Amino acid sequence: MSADTGNRAPAARAKGAGNAAARGPSRPRVWLDHHLHSLAFSLGRAARKPWATLLTVAVMGLALALPLGLSIVMDNLRHFAGSVQQSREIGLFLEMDVDAAAARKLADELRARGDVAEVEVRTPEQALAQFRQDSGLAEALDALGDNPLPTLLVVTPQGDDDAALARALEALPQADLVQHDAVWRQRLDGWLRFGQRVVQVLSVLLGLGALLVVGNTVRLDIQSRREEIGVLQLLGASDGFIRRPFLYLGAWYGLGAGLLALALIAAAGLALRGPLAALSASYGSQFALKGLDGLHSGMVLVATVLLGWLGAWAVTGHFLRQTRPTET
Repeated sequence: MSADTGNRAPAARAKGAGNAAARGPSRPRVWLDHHLHSLAFSLGRAARKPWATLLTVAVMGLALALPLGLSIVMDNLRHFAGSVQQSREIGLFLEMDVDAAAARKLADELRARGDVAEVEVRTPEQALAQFRQDSGLAEALDALGDNPLPTLLVVTPQGDDDAALARALEALPQADLVQHDAVWRQRLDGWLRFGQRVVQVLSVLLGLGALLVVGNTVRLDIQSRREEIGVLQLLGASDGFIRRPFLYLGAWYGLGAGLLALALIAAAGLALRGPLAALSASYGSQFALKGLDGLHSGMVLVATVLLGWLGAWAVTGHFLRQTRPTET
């Protein structure tokens, strides 16, 4: 290799490095920088209009807090109405001549059935002691002499066909009375399903209202920057480049509304916790109001951010289609 060739190689490498530096940052770096700039710029633009931003966030937060609060209320009502197992229990009162050994044997036979999840045996002595404690008629019960209460089997169904199990229990020769309030449970389940559907309808309607609020706010911001957007379009800026700051602005609105909705739900829970605890104690229950955990709170924030993003995307897309310059 000649000396001249060796000298040209470093020069070529230096020239290539100079050309790479002249080309500037890569496209992914430019894309990321513009996203970060749009994120910060949109937040600053929202902060420069505090009252307008606060009003938008407040309206969205209230609209989102209502269905969210109703959903939490429905979940707590299910819990307060009693667990599913308790509401499905079937009481099997045995004949008076069935002793404790025969009752336990029958309970074992019922546990072997595929449609039975659990069987609890309550002897006449246990039932009398419980009745004595709840009624306060100890002296009157002592005057009765013999225990008038039969043995009770509390049967918890395994499947969904509780009525079929109740009919099978009624056919037992040891059965005296079967207590199964299936109608009450069906009505309760129907009301709970209706309430859940009401929550879903309100969620859609109020979510649509929150989306329109974001869209209208972003539309006003677009109108104030109409000339700037027109210049960018004439210079060849893509729709994505122009739309990006407004999308982040809608996302900031959604995040603020989600945080406000969660704060309102938490404040309402604190306000209701004391009276609800006193009411539950009067019924001998230890029911406590359950709110949103961390996972569901995070899901709410993600949903509100997406809602704000979609509202801004719809408005900016419509505006850009109307103002896009056409070739003459």
